[in-house]
Amino acid sequence: MKPFFAFLLLLSVLLSACAPQVTATPPAEPATLIVMTHDSFAVSDSLIQAFEQANQVKVSFIKSGDAGAALNKAILTKDAPLADVFFGVDNTFLSRALDADIFEPYNAPALAQISAELKLDPQNRALPADFGDVCINYDKAWFAAKALTPPASLDDLTRPEYKDLLVVENPATSSPGLAFLLATVAKYGETGYLDYWQALRANGVTVVDGWDTAYYTNFSASSGKGPQPMVVSYASSPAAEVIFASEPLTDAPTASLLDGCFRQIEFVGILKGTQNRALAEKFVDFVLDVPFQQDMPGQMFVYPVNPAAQLPEAFAKYAQTAPAPLTLPAETIAAQRDAWIEAFTQTVLR
Repeated sequence: MKPFFAFLLLLSVLLSACAPQVTATPPAEPATLIVMTHDSFAVSDSLIQAFEQANQVKVSFIKSGDAGAALNKAILTKDAPLADVFFGVDNTFLSRALDADIFEPYNAPALAQISAELKLDPQNRALPADFGDVCINYDKAWFAAKALTPPASLDDLTRPEYKDLLVVENPATSSPGLAFLLATVAKYGETGYLDYWQALRANGVTVVDGWDTAYYTNFSASSGKGPQPMVVSYASSPAAEVIFASEPLTDAPTASLLDGCFRQIEFVGILKGTQNRALAEKFVDFVLDVPFQQDMPGQMFVYPVNPAAQLPEAFAKYAQTAPAPLTLPAETIAAQRDAWIEAFTQTVLR
């Protein structure tokens, strides 16, 4: 029997040598999804990490300046897009994005829950993600120290007691600046808004390039030493002052003038030409889902569009919405925006 067993052993060795070698397959590298945003975009790291793990993807953000600058970058690179998704175009610039044809339509399931007033693109190329009101904010302590009653309306800002007290952003370079310009057009009409701006100029209005400079350099409440106690900002800014205070506050140091606020809506869209369409859809769904929507008020101080999202306590207590926000039709903004900006420039800056 020994020769037989020796034969079996030899045969086993030969078969093992001839068998194909199976090597372990290394785990696939996660795909990369690129999201272009404005500089004010913020989201909790834990949410992004959860999205990445659930979808085997690495999310990379490209912050590209103010909303207008970011959109210009997306338009200029549309033939070779730098990103898969764009977050942050608002209703003041929406027509420019749609005319440039930078987005692919996506009928996200969450759209069924979002108010029709916020859905401005019937083709669902730009999907509403958040909203807020651009308003005049004022420094409550400054007015109290001067025993001066804060203004109650946009008309009041032209009165002599408020001379040199207001800083605004240039509408050519800033989305809140453009929103405030549109508010004046909506309130005073195309035949009256320039008269209003001439009155503001005569009353010492200061114009700066962007919101960061206006709020953190010129505004007295944020810097403690800025020359203007009134600034174009957001009705949610008082909540931000409380939430980010270095020491606990029992009241907001700022308040909003709710007359003449402009309702600003931000959108998210899938950039045309993406090679990651399925992942881009998942990211848009993620933006519109409750966890992200509930995170936004505490991160970007905007209101969620998903009605199921709940507001953080401090945000709900101190943020405001205008009872009758001003708006303009998107097609009117599209047709007249550049002319209004140029007329502003000629009237106020030259």
